[in-house]
Amino acid sequence: MTDRNETVMQPTLEEARQSHRALVQRIRYHDRRYYKEDAPEISDADYDRLRADLIRLETLYPELQTADSPTRTVGAAPAEGFAKVRHARPMLSLANAFEDEDVVEFLARARKGLNLKEDDELAVVAEPKIDGLSASLRYENRRLVVAATRGDGTEGEDVTRNMLTIDDVPDTLPDDAPDLVEVRGEVYMGKADFATLNERRAEAGEALFANPRNAAAGSLRQLDPEITRKRPLKFFAYAWGEVSAPLAPTQWAALDRLESFGFTVNPLRRLCRGADELLARYREIGDGRHALDYDIDGVVYKIDRLDWQALLGQVARAPRWAIAHKFPAEQAKTRLLGIEIQVGRTGALTPVAHLEPVTVGGVVVSRATLHNEDEIARKDIRIGDLVVVQRAGDVIPQVVEVVVAERPNDTRPFEAPAVCPACGSHAVREPGEAVRRCTGGLICPAQAVERLKHFVSRDATDIEGLGRKEVEAFFEDGLIRSPVDIYTLPRRQETGEIDLTKRAGWGRKSVDNLLAAIEARRRLPLDRFIFALGIRHVGQNTAKLLARNYRTFEAWRAGLEAAADPESPARADLDAIAGIGPVVAEALTDFMAEAHNREVLEALIAEVEVIEADIPAQVSGSLSGKTLVFTGKLEKLTRDSAKRRAEQHGATVASSVSSATGILVAGAAAGSKLAKAREKGIEVWTEDEFLEATGGAAENGEG
Repeated sequence: MTDRNETVMQPTLEEARQSHRALVQRIRYHDRRYYKEDAPEISDADYDRLRADLIRLETLYPELQTADSPTRTVGAAPAEGFAKVRHARPMLSLANAFEDEDVVEFLARARKGLNLKEDDELAVVAEPKIDGLSASLRYENRRLVVAATRGDGTEGEDVTRNMLTIDDVPDTLPDDAPDLVEVRGEVYMGKADFATLNERRAEAGEALFANPRNAAAGSLRQLDPEITRKRPLKFFAYAWGEVSAPLAPTQWAALDRLESFGFTVNPLRRLCRGADELLARYREIGDGRHALDYDIDGVVYKIDRLDWQALLGQVARAPRWAIAHKFPAEQAKTRLLGIEIQVGRTGALTPVAHLEPVTVGGVVVSRATLHNEDEIARKDIRIGDLVVVQRAGDVIPQVVEVVVAERPNDTRPFEAPAVCPACGSHAVREPGEAVRRCTGGLICPAQAVERLKHFVSRDATDIEGLGRKEVEAFFEDGLIRSPVDIYTLPRRQETGEIDLTKRAGWGRKSVDNLLAAIEARRRLPLDRFIFALGIRHVGQNTAKLLARNYRTFEAWRAGLEAAADPESPARADLDAIAGIGPVVAEALTDFMAEAHNREVLEALIAEVEVIEADIPAQVSGSLSGKTLVFTGKLEKLTRDSAKRRAEQHGATVASSVSSATGILVAGAAAGSKLAKAREKGIEVWTEDEFLEATGGAAENGEG
C-alpha cells in the first residue's frame, strides 16, 4: 500500500485519459472473469488496487468518469442461459477499508453526515464478510417467487429453482413476515464439503474447482437444478431489498427478524460502539478465521440504526453507512524454481511461477500467478530468487516481492516470449494492454476448441448439428483440429477414412444431416467468413464494415497484407474506415501477418466460396463509389444522420482523410482534416452542398 505521505506526481489530463481507458478495460475484464465466469485471474488485493487507481484518476479529473464507469457500477452483466431478473432495489457493492485508520475515517464521515457530537453513541454491527455469491430472494405473500444473483447490481440471473434446493432457504415464511420481502445474502460452500466435492471430481476425472467460492458459484449457476441439488450449498442472510413493511428499526433487530423467518444469520456478528470495539472484533474474527468451515475475507461494518442508514444514503455503487474491512493476505518465503508461460483459451499468455513447496495459510503452495510481464518487471522477479508468496483473499497464490538481499549472483531478468509456447506463432502485446497474446488463433492448440466453437456458431458459419458439445467431442477424438477439418469431414466419411456412424449417439440419419449442413455452408458471405475467423476485436458489425469496404475476400486479404506497413496507403485506407480504430487495425494486420493463419486461410478458400459483399440499396447514385469524411460542427444534421444520408446515396464514410477520400464535408470550426484535404487537393463541400447532393434540406427531426 502506498504511504499516505508519499508525494505522487499528478499526471496530465491526456496521460490520465490513457491510463483511465486501460484501467477500465482491465477492470471490466476481471469483473467478467469473477462475476460471470467464476474464474478470477487476480487476487482481491490486486483488483482493489486497480479500482483504487481508477478512483484516484476520476477524483483528479472528474470529466473522465462516465455513467458506466466501473466506479459507478457493480459486478458484471448476467450470463447467457438464464432468464434476467431486474432488482426492485439495486444490489450495491461495498467500499473497502484496508487499514485501521480507514475505519476511523469511516466513522468520522458517518458522524459528520449525521451531525453527531464526539460523545454521541454510534452503534455499528460487525459481521464476517462471506466469500461466496450474492443472491436476492423475493417472497410474495410469504412464498418464494423468484431468486436472482447480483449480476451487475441492477439485473441478475434467475436461479429460483436452484435456490430452492438449498436447505438454508425456506420455501415459505411465517405468518408474521411482510406480504413482500426481498431477503439478501451469500450462497457459499463449506471447506469440508468443498474438499469432498473435489475428491469426487478427481476420481471421476473431472476438472477441479479452484476454491469454495468458485465451487459455490458454479454449482448455483447450473441450468439443471438436479446438479445443484447434489452440491452442498448453504446460505447466510444479512440484508434485505424491497419490503412492504419495515422489518425493524435497527440492523441488529432486522437480522434477528430474518432469523425468526427461518434464515441462518452469522453467529459471529456483534454490536459494537466505537472504533476500538470494531477493531478488536475485527482482530478476534481474523485470528479465528482458519477454524471456520467457510471462507471469509474481512469484516463488514454497518451503522445499526436504519433511519441513520437512510439519512447517510449512498454513492454510485456503495452505501455510505457500510464498509468492508479486508483481511491482509497471509505470506511465506520460498524459492522460485521456474517460470512457465500458460496460454489461455483467448490466446492470453500468463506467466506462472513454479515454487519450492511452502505452506501458506494452512495450504501447501507450489505454483503462483505472476499476472503479466509488467508485474514481473516492476517487482524484478527472476528465476532462482527467494520470493514472498501470499494467498490473497485466501484464494489465488501470488508472488508479492523478491528478497533482493538473498538473490543469487547468476540470475537474469525475465524476458517475455516473442512466440507462443503452444504453437510457435508470434506473441504480441496491444497498446494499452498488460497481456501478451498469441496471434496464431486458427492453429493454436490452446485456443483451438473455443475458436472452433466460434467458427460454427449461429452468427458465423452456422453449421447445424455441430454445436459446442459436438465440437469438443470431435476435437478430443482428433476428427477436427482446425476450421479446414470441418469441411473435409464429408470427404473423409465418403472415402472411409473415418466412420461417424460408429460414434455413440450418431446414426446414419444424423451423420447425413451433419454432412449436408456442412455442404450447405460452403458458400459464405464475406462478413460471416471474416467474423467466423475469430480475429480479436472483430465482431459482427466490424466484419460487416470490412466486407462493405473491401467487397471481396481477395481484396480484403491483399489489403490487410499490405497494411502491415504502417506507412503504406493500404494502412491509411484501413485506418480511414469509420469504426475501425487503431486497436482493431493492429489486430487485423497481426492476424494476417502470422504465416500459420495465412496457411489456414489458403486451405479454407480451397474448401469454401466466399461471396462478394452486396452494395447497400441506394436512394440515388450521386455519391456511388465515393469516400466521404465529415469534419467540424454540422448545424442542420447530426453526424449520424449525415452518415446515413451519405451511405443511402452509395458513399462510404471514413473517419480520417486518406488517399481514398473523395470528398470532405466541412462544418463550422473545421480543423486539421480540412487543412489536410486542401493539401491533398481533395474536393471540399459545405454542409449545404452535401444536403443539395443528397436530396435537399434536412427533414424534421433529422438534424
